[in-house]
Amino acid sequence: MELRHLRYFVAVGEELHFRRAAERLHVAQPAVSEQVRKLEQELGVKLFDRTQRSVALTPAGAAMLEEARRVLRHAEVAQQAARSAGHRATMRLRVGYLADSLPASVPRALRYVGASSPAVDIDLETGPALRLIEELRAHRLDAVVTALPAPTSGLRTTLIGAQRAVAVLPAAHRDALSAAVDLERLAPERVVILPRDANPAFHNAVVAMCRTAGIAPTLVETAEPRVEYALLSVATGAGMALVPESAAERYAAPGIRFVPLAGAEPAFQTAVLTRPDTDSLPTLSFLRAVSRAARVRPVDIPPPSIVVAA
Repeated sequence: MELRHLRYFVAVGEELHFRRAAERLHVAQPAVSEQVRKLEQELGVKLFDRTQRSVALTPAGAAMLEEARRVLRHAEVAQQAARSAGHRATMRLRVGYLADSLPASVPRALRYVGASSPAVDIDLETGPALRLIEELRAHRLDAVVTALPAPTSGLRTTLIGAQRAVAVLPAAHRDALSAAVDLERLAPERVVILPRDANPAFHNAVVAMCRTAGIAPTLVETAEPRVEYALLSVATGAGMALVPESAAERYAAPGIRFVPLAGAEPAFQTAVLTRPDTDSLPTLSFLRAVSRAARVRPVDIPPPSIVVAA
């Protein structure tokens, strides 16, 4: 038994006329007669009493009619649910990012997507770089804002700029109010940094910078991969910290100062990773917006309405 059989049967049962049922279904009358005959054969009961002048439901047909209507209503509900779910999926943008290095161009791009496409649901998720990239490959994220180098094989890479490292110093430090400071001048014994898994590219860049400066400080990783932990560690005297420059745009804490490193080369490139075969309109809109936002001066734009998943 197929839904087509039930649709033909219901049309005849409601019209009590094979020709009118065929017109309603936009098919030829013989097709209607044939499908009803097949349905009767499958059920082993007669559904209609037919004469040359009239068509009437048998008791079996009358009982069948209400149940057939119910089945068709459920089928329509199921179809609508599937279409609605598919539509919601196409109007969702899931973006992963690193806790310590989200450039200002990304919130601006998300603000543009939210303003231009109010129906798009934007979800943000932070986590370690490698896990986020695996989530992207598994189709659980649509885009990942990460630091390079990273395992990007098979993914589309959209560069959005380079980031330098900045020093985080206690407010009472002699260089806290300097316009810039040499890492060699600081010669720290301890450097607070987020765990390597959070941002391997930046962690490796810090090690390389210290080696180039001729210093060998102890790297103290925070207990959690959160910039706030590094800032609080500096404020409570655990040492200085090194963070990506975008952290200075997004965080502030009493008792600390962000100071650029003099003559520092970019520590890493920031990029948006997406799957190369994506046809998601929100994802493609985000890529265009973030590329455009990376080329303009930052402005004060309120963030979009987003759901942040830890």
